[in-house]
Amino acid sequence: MIVEAHDLVKTYLMGAVEVHALRGIDLEIESGAFISVMGPSGSGKSTLLNILGCMDRPTRGRVLLDGVDLGAIKPRRLPKIRREKVGFVFQQYQLLSHMTALENVMLPLRYADVGRRTARKRAIAVLEQVGLGDRFHHRPAELSGGQQQRVAIARALINQPAVVLADEPTGNLDTHSGDEIMALMRTLNEAGQTFIVVTHDPRVADRTDRTIHLRDGLVESNVVRET
Repeated sequence: MIVEAHDLVKTYLMGAVEVHALRGIDLEIESGAFISVMGPSGSGKSTLLNILGCMDRPTRGRVLLDGVDLGAIKPRRLPKIRREKVGFVFQQYQLLSHMTALENVMLPLRYADVGRRTARKRAIAVLEQVGLGDRFHHRPAELSGGQQQRVAIARALINQPAVVLADEPTGNLDTHSGDEIMALMRTLNEAGQTFIVVTHDPRVADRTDRTIHLRDGLVESNVVRET
């Protein structure tokens, strides 16, 4: 399993009030999965994503990511685990406006101490993989929304992560561009990349192999589609 969560609980203190974001989730996700997570606002989707992405820790429970017990990792080591194991794709793309597509994709390798020549070669290869072989030197403002999201996906893939976490990856796109992004992720998934996609859009969820529905911090249903 690429992800295992056992009795996952997350409670926040808002002044004197306890907010129960996750109430005891058990979850297993196999390597190479293409999964969507749905649920109303406040259901725990973002909290779950943050914990799986090593950006937060559960109040109780155990999380294993690609065989690493995150609870046993010292907080100062979590950024390294996150950098090596997780790729992120966001609704707002989160590209640096003053950098070219190539420079944006190379950026994570700078923090991984990869030499510039090697980083450039890897970034070119992954940009070609997402269909942007002719857009290396374009800045975000010179790209369409769909192209910017392709750059963001390339950046997520650059460290060859165990899992890509995509938070509303089609939320800022028109229907056609959103369909293209989902088709791209499907192609990458068929090549072996694991994706976990948070979405409010049933059309997006329908294009994944399994949908986990959350409600009030619990798994309400787990729908597996026939392939």
